[in-house]
Amino acid sequence: MQDAPKTARRREREKRVISQMVCLYCAGNHADDERTERAHCGEMACPACKELDDYAVLRTQRCRKMDVKTSCDACANQCYAPAMRERIRAVMRYAGPRMITTHPIAAVRHLLGR
Repeated sequence: MQDAPKTARRREREKRVISQMVCLYCAGNHADDERTERAHCGEMACPACKELDDYAVLRTQRCRKMDVKTSCDACANQCYAPAMRERIRAVMRYAGPRMITTHPIAAVRHLLGR
C-alpha cells in the first residue's frame, strides 16, 4: 500500500530528522576519523551509528501508524527492539537539545509534530 502524499512527506521528513539526530550524536561522541560512513541524511557517521541510522530509517519506512502517530514513545505498536530503543533514546537525549542550533527548521517542525 502506498502512502497518501501528506503521509509520504511526513515519513521522508521523519527519516531525515532521525538520521540528522544520529549524525549529531556521532559527531559529538565519536572521533572524526571514525566517521567513515554516509548516513541517510548525507552526513558522516561511524559504522556503529550508521547501523543505528539504517535501523531507525527502516523502522520509520515500515511504520504502519505514520499517518496518526505523534511519537514512537506514545505508539501502542513498539517496533524497535529493546536494545535499539535504548540506543535511540540516548541519541535523542543528546541530539534533541542540540538540533535547534544545527537544524533549527527540522527541530521546530519535529517539536510541533508537522
